[in-house]
Amino acid sequence: QVQLVESGGGLVQAGGSLRLSCTASGRTVSSYLMGWFRQAPGKEREFVARINWSDSFTRYADYVKGRFTVSRDNAKNTVYLQMNSLKPEDTAIYYCAAQPHYGTIWSETINTYWGQGTQVTVSS
Repeated sequence: QVQLVESGGGLVQAGGSLRLSCTASGRTVSSYLMGWFRQAPGKEREFVARINWSDSFTRYADYVKGRFTVSRDNAKNTVYLQMNSLKPEDTAIYYCAAQPHYGTIWSETINTYWGQGTQVTVSS
């Protein structure tokens, strides 16, 4: 089993930055596809970014492209989400997720591990 714990959320003014971390325990996730998702109040959970096991592939949702950067440190079993130029519409609970494969496509059927989420609030 893999346990994921997100941290780094908080309250920030529009235009500010935050860096989220997601640390895994129970098993190394160095060979996993890792993703970040978010869910705003009253909305469906949506994709934000993902990164493959070797950090050679990243993919971003259009609404965060150019502002957010996903990275990973396999030695620390940790994935990061650097969020710059934050907007009020970025306010959401941010979740880290892991899928145990070397691919780059996020599967809707494969077993997925999820963290509990961290709140990000951007004030205008």
